[in-house]
Order: sequence, then structure tokens, then C-alpha cells
Amino acid sequence: MNRVLDFWGKYMTVAYFQTMSRYNRWMNEKLFAACDAMPDELRRADKGAFFKSVHGTLNHILLCDRLWLRRFTHRPYSATSLDQELYADWSELKRERTATDDAIDAWLASLSDDVLQAPLTFTSLSVTQERTMPLWVLCAHLFNHQTHHREQLTTLMEQLGYDSGATDLPLVPHAPWAFF
Repeated sequence: MNRVLDFWGKYMTVAYFQTMSRYNRWMNEKLFAACDAMPDELRRADKGAFFKSVHGTLNHILLCDRLWLRRFTHRPYSATSLDQELYADWSELKRERTATDDAIDAWLASLSDDVLQAPLTFTSLSVTQERTMPLWVLCAHLFNHQTHHREQLTTLMEQLGYDSGATDLPLVPHAPWAFF
């Protein structure tokens, strides 16, 4: 198992995660802008999704991003559940999403590739058991988790008649490859 971690770990660099963070920010900006066109009651309508609604799904992504960022920075965070509502007000949720994206970028800028190989011990909210993993595995999870729930969000938006637009990583504007 360590050989597998060593193999993949050498490809998980700060530059890779900065790319994923750029993608994350771009998608958050696009989706929040598209959801701005929805009436609040539609954003909050229970559509049977795991976190019920568009608002609930966006709230969950923010909550988990903050939870992971606090773990990464060794600061306490007092979430009580994964569906805890952080912000009922749409404007606050949008503002805090941007602030959290800024915090993720700042944290990544403070890292070195060597730090990504270090172990991080944490206790999961859903499986209350202490675990230790390389930081790069948990960073990969942070961005994978966002993508997973944004897919649920784009499905909800489609069902409600709202277009999320293109969601593909190669289309991120201002990315290094966008200039070729």
C-alpha cells in the first residue's frame, strides 16, 4: 500500500491543487451566478436530493470546505452535522463562499510539495473515528468532494430549468493552458 501512496503522492503537488482550486472558484462563481436568477423559494425547495435543495447543497459544500480547511490549518471548527445550515440568507452564503475560496487559495499558497506528503490525523464527523492519512490524499478529497456535490447541484438546476453552463476543467479561464 505504501508503494501506491508513494507513486501517486509524487504527482500530487501544490501546483496541481492550485489548479483544482482555480477550477473550484470558477465553478462556484458560475453556479452562484446562475442560481441568482432563481427565486429564493425555488433555491430552497426540497427536491429530494441528499441535502434537499440547491441552497442546502451549496451550504453543505461550504460547510465541508471549511471543516477540511480548519483541519488542514489545525484550528477548531464546531460543525454538529453535515447538513447544518451555516447561512440562511442567500447573500451571506455567496459572500462566505467567496471568502472560503480566498482562504483555500491562501492556504495552498503557504504550502510546499514536501508538506503534502506529511500525515494528518483527524476525526471524521460522519465516522467518528480518528484516521491518519497523507495531506495530499485529504486535499484530493476536498476537491473531489466539491465536484461530486456540484454535479448533484447541476442536476437540480437542470430539473428546475436553469442552465449551469459548461463545467469542464479545460474551460477554466485564465488557467495556464488557456493561453495555448
